[in-house]
Amino acid sequence: MSKNVFQSCPWYKQYPKQVPQEIDPKHYHSTLELFDEVIENYSNRPAFKSFGYEITYQQLDELSRNFASFLTAELGLKKGDRFAIQVPNLLQFPIAMFGAMRAGIVVVNVNPLYTAREMEHQLNDSGAKGILIYENFAFNLEKIIDKTSIESIIVTGTGDALPFVKKTLVNFAVRKVKKMVPKYRLPKAIGFNQALTKGSKHTFEKVQVTLEDVAFLQYTGGTTGVAKGAILTHGNMVGALEQCCAWIAPILEANKIPTVITALPLYHIFALMANCLFIFKLGGKNILIPNARDFPAFIRIMKDNPFSMITGVNTLYNALLNNEDFNDIDFSQLKVSLGGGMAVQDTVAQKWKEATGCVLSEAYGLTETSPAVCINPLDGSAVMGSIGLPIPSTEIQIVTDSEKLAGFDEPGELWVRGPQVMKGYWNRPDETADALTQDGWFKTGDIATMDSKGYVRIVDRKKEMILVSGFNVYPNEVENVVSMHKKVLEVGAIGIPHPKSNEVVKIFVVKRDPSLTEEELLSFCKENMTGYKVPKAVEFMKELPKTNVGKILRRKLKEMETEKNEKRTNR
Repeated sequence: MSKNVFQSCPWYKQYPKQVPQEIDPKHYHSTLELFDEVIENYSNRPAFKSFGYEITYQQLDELSRNFASFLTAELGLKKGDRFAIQVPNLLQFPIAMFGAMRAGIVVVNVNPLYTAREMEHQLNDSGAKGILIYENFAFNLEKIIDKTSIESIIVTGTGDALPFVKKTLVNFAVRKVKKMVPKYRLPKAIGFNQALTKGSKHTFEKVQVTLEDVAFLQYTGGTTGVAKGAILTHGNMVGALEQCCAWIAPILEANKIPTVITALPLYHIFALMANCLFIFKLGGKNILIPNARDFPAFIRIMKDNPFSMITGVNTLYNALLNNEDFNDIDFSQLKVSLGGGMAVQDTVAQKWKEATGCVLSEAYGLTETSPAVCINPLDGSAVMGSIGLPIPSTEIQIVTDSEKLAGFDEPGELWVRGPQVMKGYWNRPDETADALTQDGWFKTGDIATMDSKGYVRIVDRKKEMILVSGFNVYPNEVENVVSMHKKVLEVGAIGIPHPKSNEVVKIFVVKRDPSLTEEELLSFCKENMTGYKVPKAVEFMKELPKTNVGKILRRKLKEMETEKNEKRTNR
């Protein structure tokens, strides 16, 4: 089982030339070599589009070069320094990301919706020296800036990368009409456009970067509940891109410019690779959706921009299918629909195929694997309920509790080895040693099976992790935050089923102060956690089930919840 067996499936046999069993993980010396090649080949093509405005690859080259020069010449950042980007799906994101990478600087992607507490941890853990932050959330940075290693701040508004008139109108609407920008005070901050202007006055000097150099610190949760940075090198990115191209590119029509709808946030590893970097490599166009929750605007963008590829999580696809204007969209060019981050439900996949004529193929990956491990065939032969087949140059093995290789259809822990697997966790040698074997196998913690044709199924997830709309929520983090409330004595957190988001967080609380209310506790959680981590259900208890050493038994809490649901069903 310790090998890639996807070549045995009928889909592979039909496309032996287009889908190689192995890729060349050293096809480029770094992602910067790839960047230069793409700019040279596709300079006049549109690269990214936002608010109806497109920038070409040539413009991206100039703008990212100016940003790189600002970071090095004005801020004094050097190769290997970390720079945080906390921006939603706006043109500023690719400009800043490619700019930092061209300067040899490590990109630290930060969720714009993070609370001040979550920001403080990630900025300090990464040692980021600078940050580009979206002004709508700059008020959180103000709260913790003096507690971080941040020396330089760049603030950007929604429309800053747009032409002057459109920029003025968009920023006025966001700031004054919708009043979406809370007041903040960051005296040392500089504006995004001012940074580009200053950078343009310097001569850009290329930095020598190798496959071993770090490209991203991509943060993910952990069993301890503390977010940790997966070290993704330029080699990881090159390998992952070659794998994506081998698997997906043959399905996209030749001699046409691929266009992707990017609703998933670019700071997330799924969209970062599948949308931003992969489509960039093909010289395609990226349609950025700044706010996927604004469905009228989202649908309007999809109507106005015929597209050949879309990525999303199950909840996003389901929400689109249930929108009354969805059937007015032109799907004639759609060739690839990828679902990841959480399981794609069979009913959603079937409805998507009926509505669009395109198969919704489920994929599986992790932050630590840049992210793809398995993808279903894209030609219509996807196997419902499976995460697909190992992608080229990816070895997987299923390991039982006795550390033996599982047989076909026998469950065990899924281990992965390939060029896309991270170097380790930033400044966490013990956790790196636990996750990576000496011979390069990454232990995913997910329980899986593989059949004789190579199709993999996830039968269980990391034992304690809660999956909310494709995002990992770790109980310890939730419990740590809730326990900070002075009226809480003890707390246990679990995931409970939810029809829209797969799971939501439920907490079981023992009061320290009898006056504690559910409303008070949830308000506290909202102040200290991102929305998807906030509990949606609270149950007060006199005591929590524990082991003989005092550890809260979350397993017992889940059993109790299941029993309650069964009783309700049988009534």
